[in-house]
Amino acid sequence: MKNFFLLVSILLFLSCGEKENEKSITEYRQWHMVTLSFEGPETSEEAGENPFLNYRLWVTFKNGENEYIIPGFYAADGDAAETGADSGNIWQVRFTPDQQGKWSYAATMHKGENIALSEDPDDGTPVEITNASGDFKVIPSDKQGDDFRGHGRLIASNGYFQFKDSGKYWIKGGADSPENLLAYEGFDGTYRMQTSNDDGEAKTNDTLHNYGPHLRDWKEGDPTWQDGKGKGLIGALNYLSSKGMNVVYFLTNNIKGDGKDVWPYVSPDDFTRFDVSKLEQWEIVFQHMQSKGILLHMVLQETENETMLDGGDTGPLRQLYLRELLARFGHHLGMNFNLGEENGPADFTPIAQNDEQRKEMTRFITKIDPYNHPILLHTHSHEPARTNVLDSIVGFTDLDGLSLQVDKREGASGVVETWKSKSREAGHEWMITMDEIGMWHTGARSDSLDGNHDTLRRYVLWGTLLSGAAGVEWYFGANNRYHDLNTEDWRTRDRLWEITDYALNFFRAHLPYWEMSPEHGLINSKEAYCFRKTGEIYVVYLPDSKQYTIDLTEAGGDYSLHWYDPLKGGELQQGSIKTVQGGSVQELGFPPEADKQDWVALLQIVK
Repeated sequence: MKNFFLLVSILLFLSCGEKENEKSITEYRQWHMVTLSFEGPETSEEAGENPFLNYRLWVTFKNGENEYIIPGFYAADGDAAETGADSGNIWQVRFTPDQQGKWSYAATMHKGENIALSEDPDDGTPVEITNASGDFKVIPSDKQGDDFRGHGRLIASNGYFQFKDSGKYWIKGGADSPENLLAYEGFDGTYRMQTSNDDGEAKTNDTLHNYGPHLRDWKEGDPTWQDGKGKGLIGALNYLSSKGMNVVYFLTNNIKGDGKDVWPYVSPDDFTRFDVSKLEQWEIVFQHMQSKGILLHMVLQETENETMLDGGDTGPLRQLYLRELLARFGHHLGMNFNLGEENGPADFTPIAQNDEQRKEMTRFITKIDPYNHPILLHTHSHEPARTNVLDSIVGFTDLDGLSLQVDKREGASGVVETWKSKSREAGHEWMITMDEIGMWHTGARSDSLDGNHDTLRRYVLWGTLLSGAAGVEWYFGANNRYHDLNTEDWRTRDRLWEITDYALNFFRAHLPYWEMSPEHGLINSKEAYCFRKTGEIYVVYLPDSKQYTIDLTEAGGDYSLHWYDPLKGGELQQGSIKTVQGGSVQELGFPPEADKQDWVALLQIVK
């Protein structure tokens, strides 16, 4: 009997021990950032033994059959955003787990000449670090709404953005300007190298962004650093999110380019040393953007500096640059890489990357990115400069699509259709986002000068979305008072954000847009746009309230007909005709209000 009670006691002890172990394991949430810190070599940004080149930290994360090898980075004292530290012995890795359950990790550090560029796991001398292995548990996310942590990672799929795990599609709208968003006075080591008064680019003085008009948009509980820095920029992002916008375009390196005020380095003339505290402050802003559901449109270079690193090749300097950005920011769920603004040669920028160099850069990003972020190429604005670059890369499978620039807005939809068609015929359909509308000197003017943005709304917003574009961003031009480099207040385009939000809401609520294609010829006007899934749903943008017809010869059945107001948004409305029949050309009747404004007609099969 004593042996029986002894056995029961042992089993109870072991059971309690297992439960205690289960309780003590660290928990993280699915799609939330995991940051692990390791104590390693004491060093600094300017150390003779370059910590960015001559040390390599890799961390392997495993969950069942899932395995990710994630690069780590030098983190100075581990709190550099607050302290401004440029030295210390802390090294870190960031990771966003995509599966629930138990995860393990194992970290290795090696030292050697330029080892950060080596793919050979056996290269270099092993370096001892603390916390080199462990386990953690991933539980469900607690985020909802726009926060990417409630949805997972965005990838490119079927010509659109899509959440990898849920399969839900996502469409973007937001700000292309100011492109030097990160030229912010609250970031360490940030200044403008020289002002600009050159023809063909926006004029600047020696003042960095402070986003003072958006201080009122910062909310209690929002992030700051160093005793309150960051409120203007964080407030600006809050405002943009409040208007329904979900993407911001920004450069990470404009040395030699417009602005000359953004770079990740300690110094703009040494491309092997990175400013840890500045990059940690960028990360605070990026995390806030993700919590607001704002896509990080990360533009890696400008046309003026695309040959600055390695003469345009993906040599050691470009590799190091890309590796650092990926290690520090690649964990973000809503992010795409852009190979560079106006990439490739043109009359005004003849010294540029060539076809093989941009392909090599794309291949390298694809190879080192464990998360499969979309990779886009920003184009020139007109022919033949645009086609000279794109004809040589269309069909290249590592490139996910185009960040499109178009000078003449009336032709924007046709350019989208052209490259969607060419890429499809080449066997790899591109995602095309309409990111910079011209002319270069004007772009999107302030509301005070263009109240309802009639031509932008018609030709660019609805015209390109109904031609297969995966989203729209608004560029503020070079010659406006509030332009592409000096804009401090996004409220100058408040109305533009509103009408963009109306369009995005319509697409989300009513369209399987990823299954649709343009067929503008179905309408009896060259001024109209038509987007359809044959026999199921048709969307028609009409520039005014005149009488129009749609050719439904290809489709049978009856279709309900409702109207949407692109100036006011809201619910679908009833016009003069409630239903139309397939199999012939049909009149669309009149919208609810017979005025001169534009309207959107929605035809849906009656089942």
